[in-house]
Amino acid sequence: MKLIYSFMLILCGFALTNAQQTYSVEGTVRDFHDKTMLENAVVKIGDFSAKTDKNGKFSFSKIPAGNYILIAKHPDCNDYTENVGITQDLHLAITLEHHIQDIETVTIHGSHKNNGSMVVKTIDKSTISRNITENLGNLLTNISGVNTLKTGNNISKPIIHGLYGSRVAILNDGVKLAEQEWGVEHAPNVDINNFEHIDVVKGASALKYGSGAVGGVVVLQPQVLPKKDTIMGAVALSGISNGRGAGLNVKLAKTWEDGWAVKTNGSFKKLGDLDAPSYGLMNTGLQSSGFNFGVQKMTFNKGFSFDYYLTKSSVGILRSSHVGNSEDLYLALTSPEPIYQRDFSYSIDNPRQDIEHHIAKVSAYQRFENFGKITATYSFQYNHRQEYDIRRGEELSKKPALDLELITNDLNIDHIIERGKWNLESGINVGYQNNYSNTDTEARRLVPNYDRYYAGIYSVFKYKITPDLDMEVGGRYDFDHYEVTKWYDLSDWNKLYAADYSDFEVRVNQNRILTKPSLSYHNVSANAGVVYRPFQNFDLKFNYARVSRSPNVAELFSDGLHHSAAIIERGDMRIKSETGNQFNVVADFRANVLKGLNISLNPYFFYTKNFINEVPSGYQNTQWGGAFVVYKYEQIDAKMYGVDLDVQLKITDNLAYKGSAAYVYGQDLTHDVPLIMMMPPNFNNSLEFSKKEWKNFYFNVSNNTYLKQTRFPIYNIPIRLFDSNGNAYNQEVDISTPPHGYSLWNFQTGVGLSKNFGVDFSVRNLFNKSYRDYLNRLRFFADDMGRNFILTLKYQF
Repeated sequence: MKLIYSFMLILCGFALTNAQQTYSVEGTVRDFHDKTMLENAVVKIGDFSAKTDKNGKFSFSKIPAGNYILIAKHPDCNDYTENVGITQDLHLAITLEHHIQDIETVTIHGSHKNNGSMVVKTIDKSTISRNITENLGNLLTNISGVNTLKTGNNISKPIIHGLYGSRVAILNDGVKLAEQEWGVEHAPNVDINNFEHIDVVKGASALKYGSGAVGGVVVLQPQVLPKKDTIMGAVALSGISNGRGAGLNVKLAKTWEDGWAVKTNGSFKKLGDLDAPSYGLMNTGLQSSGFNFGVQKMTFNKGFSFDYYLTKSSVGILRSSHVGNSEDLYLALTSPEPIYQRDFSYSIDNPRQDIEHHIAKVSAYQRFENFGKITATYSFQYNHRQEYDIRRGEELSKKPALDLELITNDLNIDHIIERGKWNLESGINVGYQNNYSNTDTEARRLVPNYDRYYAGIYSVFKYKITPDLDMEVGGRYDFDHYEVTKWYDLSDWNKLYAADYSDFEVRVNQNRILTKPSLSYHNVSANAGVVYRPFQNFDLKFNYARVSRSPNVAELFSDGLHHSAAIIERGDMRIKSETGNQFNVVADFRANVLKGLNISLNPYFFYTKNFINEVPSGYQNTQWGGAFVVYKYEQIDAKMYGVDLDVQLKITDNLAYKGSAAYVYGQDLTHDVPLIMMMPPNFNNSLEFSKKEWKNFYFNVSNNTYLKQTRFPIYNIPIRLFDSNGNAYNQEVDISTPPHGYSLWNFQTGVGLSKNFGVDFSVRNLFNKSYRDYLNRLRFFADDMGRNFILTLKYQF
């Protein structure tokens, strides 16, 4: 018995000795992709805990031997978990996967690590949610320096620092929109309700999106879906008084913890004839719909996604903008009211445009520990545009007068590698585009059939010189090639091109000649910038960009009546690439005034050679039925400069002020006249009271003031009229002088009625003011839209 007791005591002694044996554990925590050491990461081994120092190091001095669960946490990272057995002293090298501050190759949102010297402004989720019935162009006017070129209220194109059309790139979930963007009345084919935030890059500094984005880039980003097992969705139903319309938006997503997700969105909107304060606007209705479907598997190291977007719209064009002869044109341009009016109707008659746009995108990425991240994206786009005009004969009016189909295949491969003090982002882009102009229209084709081949390569290097000084340099090369099939009037060809382009001639058919132009363009762009923080509450950015843009197909080859724009356009095959120099400075200042003051000032300057300008050059009675102003494309030397100002002041915890102002100066240096269609000086102010404790209640009052544009060129046209005796005479019509300035008041309020249910209510143009906007092309024929009440009911789950 004593032997047994002795044996048990020996075993207990061994166990006690082993239990008391301890070891030291130390190591480092660093970021997966830029290799920087992470400070303030929490490392837990069982019940023991330690924090990393500024060098990313942690240590435990006495950990008893045994098996433990190790957990490492950092605010910007996913948790790291590992089973560890401690039987000796250990050194651990832990790598965490950054998410919140990760630089994505298609995203430049302000919450990410480094926008560099780019000038970026953001429209957030809250602003989009409050304005779900707006189109993209109208929504972007919430940003200083951004305005819209309008054809009525339902068609608007963003203008950034006086530049629009092909000079502004729009990215739908990483895909650069390929549509007939050259048209002054071709609105972007996007549904804002598919996106959670919208970034606007002012200027040409975002080289990754192509050399053509001289004015800037609009980046539309969808919601980042969470990695958890859940179903989420939202339904919004809107009633709209002006146009007596309604809108419906539905979102649904299913997500899983392993990174799989499926989502779908749908929208529908219908409006009838809009109203100006004093009269109805005949044939200004709208019917639009959108659909989005996506499936994805996303982890930190790798992932893929498939997305499909569809937008369809039918948009009425003010009836009074299309007239049958020179007398009616003179009357329409000089009448204080539209010459055609009717009782309210939901009917969308001619003139109108029907547009259908499809995007299918496949994207995949892979991260490598020492090589960075590679992303590949292939997209297919199909754009079908039909424009219907007032034409002689019922059967002819049923046919579109313009019928264009544009197919685009695009491949992007991007690579980014990051280290503690620098990162390098590079990429290549190749694509093929085919445009088919249908001959069944029985009208002259405005733009010809063509094939376009393009390719580009870019690289941007960013380096942190000191903690308060960053620099970046970048370069890009682009190649564009057009293969065009176009008929010219033989007399026009002989007068304009025969001497220099005889090798393009194919055959002559009576008074027409078939040509096959083959044109190539080589563009080199570059940018350099610095970001300097002289003290804690002040940031200073400077960016220089050397820009170059190929002419688009309309600038080169347009030749005829642009039906829904109600103008005749003339291109010029001799047009060369635009080249210019652009400077942007941004000063951001923060001060402890009341609850916080932020001021941002952005002066800029742009000088360009061979600037492509479209200006009126007369009018013409046409065989297609009607009299129309003729616009021609020409190249000039030009300069633009201006300034954007943003002010935000938090007065109390519940009361905040936001203000902005913008001014742009544009000059045609070749003819020594102001540039046409420059945004007038404007001021925007809003005051908002909000209180989360009152079920997220908010009340906002805002004012938008636009001064009269006093700098404009004179392009008045003489119209040939006849007196009562049948004698012809010329009457000059003023199409140059801008309208008077105006000031509009708006208010908006909203509250959450329950956990999942809320309501928003707004009134636009509160005092029903009559006005005409200089940048609305229908200002020649009618006032802008009057007061508008909008009520939106929202349900989220």
